[in-house]
Amino acid sequence: MCLLLQCVAHAAAPLARTSAPGFYRFMLGDVEITALNDGSLELPVDQFLTNTTPRKIARALAENYLESPLETSYNAFLVNTGSKLVLIDTGAGGIFGPRLGKLAVNMQASGYTPSQVDEIYITHMHVDHIGGLTTDGEMNFANAIVRVNRRELDYWLSEANMGKAPEGNRGDQKGTYRRAMAIMAPYIKAGRLRAFDGEQELRPGIAPYQSAGHTPGHVGYMIESRGNRLMVVGDIIHVAAIQFADPTVRVSFDSDSLQAEKERVSEFNRIAADKTLFAAAHVPFPGVGRLRAEQHGFRWIPVNYSAGK
Repeated sequence: MCLLLQCVAHAAAPLARTSAPGFYRFMLGDVEITALNDGSLELPVDQFLTNTTPRKIARALAENYLESPLETSYNAFLVNTGSKLVLIDTGAGGIFGPRLGKLAVNMQASGYTPSQVDEIYITHMHVDHIGGLTTDGEMNFANAIVRVNRRELDYWLSEANMGKAPEGNRGDQKGTYRRAMAIMAPYIKAGRLRAFDGEQELRPGIAPYQSAGHTPGHVGYMIESRGNRLMVVGDIIHVAAIQFADPTVRVSFDSDSLQAEKERVSEFNRIAADKTLFAAAHVPFPGVGRLRAEQHGFRWIPVNYSAGK
């Protein structure tokens, strides 16, 4: 009887409540890509999606067994070229609370440290993409050069633009400018911020391409190795369950929603036609896959899982 009671007493275990570290790794030719999750946050997508109706939003979510608020991934991508370690975007850091800001921990779990990062390429300067650059005004990537499209940099670091921004507008509120300026300040002081123009390679096999609309200087990055290509698309898409099937659905915090829609449709068509692998910040982690064009919209095909070799 005592043995039986002992077994019963030890049968239960406390709930772990956490998932495995948020990283996923694959090879692109000779280049190693590591998707890093910064965390996830529940977003009221029914409140910021536009050019649609609440009924259509609810139906599209329900068809995918989802609802609003929608738990949304925040992803960044680490590129090891063999000679340099390049990080594309940095997550939100501690700006939006404890559900985000996990990029550094997940990077370390993946076998790398922030001090090893040589360069950081920014898609755009919304705080959920640059917040991880600093903590309490100190650089988190002390050895890295930060590269930003000049138009994007000039737009968000402009006191004149901040002065004209209305309070409360999701994409252009003054707080967004203030945070961008504060985040970039230590890198500017250390001489580690570099602006780039155009679409020339930043290093062999990695080139930016213009993708304005979500913000004025928003860019994506094309990574190529041995005939293999990966497009890191930034924020041309926010709600996978809705905007793949209907890319005309917009978000209210685009700087230019119509331009962003045109860019989204154009890039989706390009990705589908070329069968290009692509990666996105807010597609469910790891946010990597392909698109197939359908009669109306596109079908998202997540990357097939690999445990590595």
